[in-house]
This record gives sequence, C-alpha cells and structure tokens, in this order.
Amino acid sequence: MGICRGLRGMSPRCSTDTPHCSVLHRISEELFFFFFAAFLLHLMDLNIFFVLPPHSKETPLVLKNTMNALLLFALISLSFADDFEQAYSDLGHDRTIYISENGPKLAVVTDQAKVISQRGANATLPCKFHRDPTLAPNPKLRIKWTKLTYDYLKEIDVFVAMGFHKKSYGRFHGRVHLQDAGENDASLVINELTLEDYGKYKCEVIDGLEDDTVVVSLDLQGIVFPYFPRLGRYNLNFHDAEKACQEQDAIVASFDQLYEAWRGGLDWCNAGWLSDGSAQYPITKPREPCGGKGTVPGVRNYGLRDKEKNRYDVFCFTSNYKGRFYYLIHPSKLTYDEAVQACQKDGAQIAKVGQMYAAWKLLGYDRCDAGWLADGSVRYPISRPRRRCSPTEAAVRFSGFPDKKHKLYGVYCFKGNN
Repeated sequence: MGICRGLRGMSPRCSTDTPHCSVLHRISEELFFFFFAAFLLHLMDLNIFFVLPPHSKETPLVLKNTMNALLLFALISLSFADDFEQAYSDLGHDRTIYISENGPKLAVVTDQAKVISQRGANATLPCKFHRDPTLAPNPKLRIKWTKLTYDYLKEIDVFVAMGFHKKSYGRFHGRVHLQDAGENDASLVINELTLEDYGKYKCEVIDGLEDDTVVVSLDLQGIVFPYFPRLGRYNLNFHDAEKACQEQDAIVASFDQLYEAWRGGLDWCNAGWLSDGSAQYPITKPREPCGGKGTVPGVRNYGLRDKEKNRYDVFCFTSNYKGRFYYLIHPSKLTYDEAVQACQKDGAQIAKVGQMYAAWKLLGYDRCDAGWLADGSVRYPISRPRRRCSPTEAAVRFSGFPDKKHKLYGVYCFKGNN
C-alpha cells in the first residue's frame, strides 16, 4: 500500500477522484508488480539471495522453492490490501477511529470550589449532581458529606441522606442539613460555624453502581497570631500547642492560613506548630538570625516534627465572635486577681488573647492602654500608629507576663451575647 501511494504521489496532474485517472493508476500498479516480481525471480535464478552459512544442511534448491512461495504470498497479500483500500477509500488515510465504552451516567459538580464565611455565621457548600436521563429514578440514591483531614488520609462523617433517611454526625449533629433547592441539589448548609469547621469537604453521590465526588473548601475570615505561654518560648509540644490555642479562643492554624498571613505582612522569627504537625515561621524581611541574610522572603519550614518530643511556639487562628470586647474603665490599676473580679462584677469575663487579636484585626479596635488578659499577659491593640502608641506599625503590643500579685494594670473584658 505504501508503494501504491508512492505511485499516486508521483502523478501530480492526476487525482484518484476522477474515473480515468483511477484506471491509469490501476494499470500502473499492475505493471509495477509484474516487473517487480520478474526482477526478484531473476535475482533468485542468479542465487544472489542464497549465500549459505557454514555447515548449513539446506540446499539452494530448497531455499529457492521457499522463497518462491513467500513471494507468491506477498503478491496476493498486496493485491488484497489494495482491494481493501478501494473498498474503504471513503475513510481517508488521516482519520483516527476511536472506540470507547459508554461514558459515566452520573456527574457531581460545584459552581464554587471555595466558600468564605466567618465564625457564628451560616454557610452553604454548593454541590449538584446530573444523572443520565435514560436512568430510572433511584429511591436509594445516597448523598454523603465528609470532612477531609489535611493529608486526605482520613474522612470525618458529616451528613448522610438517602430518601427520607437523614443523619448528621459528631459535632455537626443538629447544625447541618441539605439545601434541597432542586431535584439534583446536594448542597450542604452548616449553621453556627465554629473555628473547627474550617477545611475541605467532600460531596459524594452514590447512584447504584455510579459514584462521583467533588471537593469544596470552607474558609473563615480571621487572623493568625503567634503565641507562647508564660513558661517562655519553645516550650510547647503539639498537644500543648492545641490546648494553648483553645484556651485563647483559637485553634492551631493551618499552613494555608499562615501563608495568607505571610502574604498580608506577618513576619515572625520563631518557629511554631501548624495543624499538620509541622513547624514553620513566616519571614517578610530576611535577616541573619531569621531565615538568613540575602535569602528570599517566604514561609520557612522545619518539616513534620515529633508531636510528643519536639517543642516550639504555636501559630493560632481565630475569627469573628459574638459579643463585646472592651477596655474596662476603672478608677485604679489592678492586680491580675482584681482584674478578673472587676470583669465579673461588670457581667463579663477577662478577655482572651484571641479575642483581642480578632477585635484589633477585624473590627479595627484601638486602645493605647496596657491591660491584663486571661493568660496573665499584658497587651494593648493599636490599629492607628501614633507617637508613644506603636509609632511604626499597627499591631497588638505585648508587654510580657508581669508578676500577677504585685504589678498593676488595666484590664480588657469580653461579654458574650448569650
């Protein structure tokens, strides 16, 4: 067939689409095969093809008969191949034929891969499924929502629905339900969002043997802040770090949250735990003791660490709150115990570090008065830098962990709405 195409390519004036040219091509091909066969037989008569290896038991006559048979078979094959080309010439030589199985009969999609909300609010994670219209209705179609861990190795059950049967799990119990905005709507509504609700969720639809999934991320507006306790820096293993953040109305931050904080200008020269068990720290202005002078800015990573033995600080994450954060106006400065009692007398509690950071970052709270917080530290939030009040930058200023019994300061209180 390659020879035939070569002959056609040598006749630029003629096209195989015209009848007279087709006859000419057929005659030229037959003449070519005739002279080519005669040439091969002549070579065999001259024994050019039969240089026998040493000690061969075959004779030239046997080999000549074998070659005659092979030549005849080759000529017949070429003839049939050419007939096939004529019979199926409409396929074209450059056309590719694809053979595939039936495609999927179920597709699960989302029109919003990332949902941003805040603590205390409600959020809808969009998910829809499309069934093949030829499929019969399936009363046992199952919708399942799970929350993924940071490494995707574990799934936490959130909600399952099959027909009239619906069930929510764990800390999601009573807070989640399907939106049911349409026949093919599998969107999940989460009420009263908590800090722990942050993360990635998988929507899975199971329709008989068909199964498909999509992942939706739930992000929370908030702030990342570095934290270490009264004991000093690098004193927390991973479990201590989790507890420390919870006590300050926060959770251990994820890498994505720390990365966004770094992009927002966070620069901190002490490594802290992240929720995946790694220790990292963000550097926007590289310097000799902090990432190395002359290096590029970025989030420095110590990798995954031993959660029991290794000790670092921690990066915490907090979000909006429902309540009021304020500086208590009091006629005199207070010791720590007096500060706790003063807030209680005002119908509130002494504020936590996470609440001060949230008020400062999300509400723009500004107060140039150092005050006690629940962990025994003294801090004050500045959103408008000025002389004697964080003149160089907006920040939550830290005055350390003073002696609780003898040092006197003001106090920041928090009064929840409920």
